[in-house]
Amino acid sequence: MASQASFDPRPVTLEGKTVRLEPLTLDHSAGLLAVGAEESIWQFSLAYPPTNLDQARKWIQGRLADQEVEQRIPFAVICLADGRFAGSTGYGAINRQYRTLEIASWYGLDYQRTGVNTECKYLLLKHAFEELGALRVGLNVDLENLRSRRAVERIGGVQEGILRKHRIRRDGTRRDTVIFGFIDDDWPQVKVKLEGLMNR
Repeated sequence: MASQASFDPRPVTLEGKTVRLEPLTLDHSAGLLAVGAEESIWQFSLAYPPTNLDQARKWIQGRLADQEVEQRIPFAVICLADGRFAGSTGYGAINRQYRTLEIASWYGLDYQRTGVNTECKYLLLKHAFEELGALRVGLNVDLENLRSRRAVERIGGVQEGILRKHRIRRDGTRRDTVIFGFIDDDWPQVKVKLEGLMNR
């Protein structure tokens, strides 16, 4: 377990049985475009799907700019079975003083409902709590995104509240955001649950 003074998230490679999370770079632009052009992936996102390589690069550049100011650590999700870019995940809203951060993710259609998300969450939560010494890891989900809400609940996320009119969606409608969280006290039980899901 990391000491309280060492909470300092940095780019790192995390590998499991089915995925490798590696630091996101512009080299991933073509892979992002190949799996990320599907509109339905971005339905609940404030971003638009990339339709060309330049847009894919700009999406990555935005995340790298956030990393430069120590607010985000973006990862490329690589599927070990086929070696392809499967989506992106990472840490955001990093607060070093209070030892908190958030996780956000998206995956290509071929990798949804495959166990990729479960192992990604496992790797990120394990690193956050066991290596970094995080006190809290949050996940924010659009109230209307029932699939993602169920997925977070399935792995032990605690619903902590709803922020009303928290965002404005791309179509101009108001988004309510469901706030989920994991704290360090939850992690031992959540870890067992995730390992059980991955071993099915």
